[in-house]
Amino acid sequence: MVIISADAEWRGIRKLFPDADYKVSIYGEWFESDLTEPAFEKNASSTAVPVPVVFFHGGWGKISAAASTQYAIDHWRPSLLVNLGTCGGFEGEIERGTILLVEKTVVYDIIEQMGDSEAHIRHYTTNLDLDWLSEPFPLPVFRSLLVSGDRDLLPQDISLLKSKYGAAAGDWESGAIAFTASRNGVRVLILRGVTDLVSSTGSPAYDNPNYFEVKAYEILKILVRSLPSWLSQSGFS
Repeated sequence: MVIISADAEWRGIRKLFPDADYKVSIYGEWFESDLTEPAFEKNASSTAVPVPVVFFHGGWGKISAAASTQYAIDHWRPSLLVNLGTCGGFEGEIERGTILLVEKTVVYDIIEQMGDSEAHIRHYTTNLDLDWLSEPFPLPVFRSLLVSGDRDLLPQDISLLKSKYGAAAGDWESGAIAFTASRNGVRVLILRGVTDLVSSTGSPAYDNPNYFEVKAYEILKILVRSLPSWLSQSGFS
């Protein structure tokens, strides 16, 4: 089961699978595909074991991410849930195009005025079980935690996120997806590629949706192409 969050990311999936039989759920579109024959690489040879997979558009932000993850688990009962997508990197800490293999998610944008904000952040922090994966991995990856918040990364927050959590990148949905899957006892694999770097002056993706869409498509091509190998080498094919 593969969940895709952002609308721009899903449009990239649609480009990769233009002939898929798209169906509609209460959250977004979904379809099934044999990943040994992706639409963008029909004539390529593959040694991967055929892997039938459901691709599901869960939606952007923590609310849609958590709700659609629960919906997917209830309807498809997956043994493994995969979230493929993008993230913003911290300039000087990571390079654009880096693929993160997420080991831990932290929901950082919780502000508690009546108690201990740190306790609430710890409550929604999720450590991902990756012991079932085996090396070498199908892609060069950066194993790291990922901070999640319902907003784009703010330049003034970067220093704190680096010093407090050791973060090098952030997104909107991973924290909610990981938390919901963990509560259901479902293993989750989160792979996110860095589309842009945020510095003290912002990001080239801010105020330029086309930049993000182009870079997201580049990342999704890499992740989808590698997915059968992630599944087959981990015993979930």
